[in-house]
Amino acid sequence: MKMVKGLLVMDVDSTLVKEEVIDLLGEEAGVGEQVADITERAMRGELDFKEALAERVALLKGLPESIFDRVYGKIHFNQGAKELVEELHARGYKVGLVSGGFHETVDGLAQELGIDYVKANRLEVVDGYLTGKTDGDVVTKETKVAKLQEWAAENQLDLSQTIAMGDGANDLPMIKKAGIGIAFCAKPIVREEAPYHIDKPDLYEVVGVLEHNN
Repeated sequence: MKMVKGLLVMDVDSTLVKEEVIDLLGEEAGVGEQVADITERAMRGELDFKEALAERVALLKGLPESIFDRVYGKIHFNQGAKELVEELHARGYKVGLVSGGFHETVDGLAQELGIDYVKANRLEVVDGYLTGKTDGDVVTKETKVAKLQEWAAENQLDLSQTIAMGDGANDLPMIKKAGIGIAFCAKPIVREEAPYHIDKPDLYEVVGVLEHNN
């Protein structure tokens, strides 16, 4: 078995992909502006993430389950996503996604890139329609830290061998906990407090940060 040399854990919405998927779902539900406004405030750290998520998910009540396929077609990877994952795998790294978004779309993105780990929220569906609630535990900033630690331990890695990256306030604890913490095209609070920041929407820039630290 090949020894794992490191781990990258990253956020999905506005980090791995350009969009905020919950905003796309909101648009489909005809409440796009309302949802986008709550998302923006939560990402800036002005609202409690869990409450903000519950508020937005409630607005999606009644959407058909088929909405996920429609929305999936509107999601775009940020530049360098595939190249970054391939490069890190070649260097003996594992890559994980931890998202306040939803397994219904995140799983497909992970599969496209060959990602090793995924943790996201699930939307409750009854009789083919969204109920306006999440199903199971909600991914919080604490969950993001816990997954970074859990996946590192699973691969006998010290946290100094990990990279964490995201753009929103709920990514900050994870960014600060990792060996290399990166704010990616991030909200001001995150950019100010993260040890490293990438301000160009190109995920391959992570390789430069990694090499700078080796």
